[in-house]
Amino acid sequence: MLGNSLKYLLQLLYPDLCLVCGGRLIEQEKLICLHCLHHIPRTNFHLEPDNPVARLFYGRAQVEQAASFFYFTKGSDYQKLIHYLKYKGVKEAGLVMGQHFGRDLLKSDHFASVDLVCPVPLHPAKEKKRGYNQSWWIARGMADALNKPLEADNLVREVFTNTQTRKGRFDRWKNVDGIFNLKTPELFAGKHILLVDDVVTTGSTLDACATAILSKTNARVSVATLATA
Repeated sequence: MLGNSLKYLLQLLYPDLCLVCGGRLIEQEKLICLHCLHHIPRTNFHLEPDNPVARLFYGRAQVEQAASFFYFTKGSDYQKLIHYLKYKGVKEAGLVMGQHFGRDLLKSDHFASVDLVCPVPLHPAKEKKRGYNQSWWIARGMADALNKPLEADNLVREVFTNTQTRKGRFDRWKNVDGIFNLKTPELFAGKHILLVDDVVTTGSTLDACATAILSKTNARVSVATLATA
């Protein structure tokens, strides 16, 4: 009884607020209110094999399927989700949104054959500085929803690179070319790997990851990102 009273007192003093609209969350809501979740600008690319994200990889690494959960528009309320996830330490936002995206993927036959979920890795130095890998949290949420194993240790980033944010398409590609590797290629052999990242812009990082996997083993690779810019 005392525990419940303390819980309600804390909620009164420090209410849980929606990351998007700032409104107070009700007990069943997690980080984002149902209203904002309902109005999130979904792409529904998981239902369209020939979609703008999939086209980013045409003529590059052989990606089976590619999709993003929602559109990322600079200055929009939904940009806050990515901002809180990457820069404010709200890693649980990746878990919750990954679960929602995973449930959407369950409705698509195009991702039904996925065997493993794999996040795009950060360089150890960058992960240590940030304290976590935001893509790992998204991938964990998606793996939970899809009921698939999460494999986050096999694909590694061996070279530290500067941020991609202000780079053009060619510089993005050059910045990540050859920086990823597999520790144990046999873990991915014959599997359909779902590569997960937070935002896709030009696809250079995901292309480099897919190339590292496909060059070492006979795996298949698909791509899923929380947002597309």
